Amino acid sequence: MSVLRLIFNIAWFVMGGFLMGLAWWLAGLICFISIIGIPFGRACFVIGEMAFWPFGNEQTNRRNVKGFEDIGTGVLGTIGNVIWFLCFGIWLAIGHLTHALACFITIIGIPFGIAHLKLALLTLAPIGQTVVAKQG
Repeated sequence: MSVLRLIFNIAWFVMGGFLMGLAWWLAGLICFISIIGIPFGRACFVIGEMAFWPFGNEQTNRRNVKGFEDIGTGVLGTIGNVIWFLCFGIWLAIGHLTHALACFITIIGIPFGIAHLKLALLTLAPIGQTVVAKQG
């Protein structure tokens, strides 16, 4: 199963994952320029890694991983997600949706299109989320 994930990840990386991963990291760099954007930048880099290699990884709420709420999973995280969406999320979502539509044109690209849709949903509210390895 891990060989299949590796093949899918390499194909993903070559056929658009590299561009979207760079887009996430560019957004992260822009966030790091302003001191108050550092939490957003950190989220961008974590999710950017998933954008480079999505197969075998999944996003989950940090509350589920840690077992308790932190600043990103509470009210401030919700406010941060609204700010995020207005500044960066909409553009990353458009990028992922565009790539998904291009992938859905071919039958072989359907798994890649689904991965782009999952990442597009993640662009809506990344604060309070983290990336973990899939079980099994």
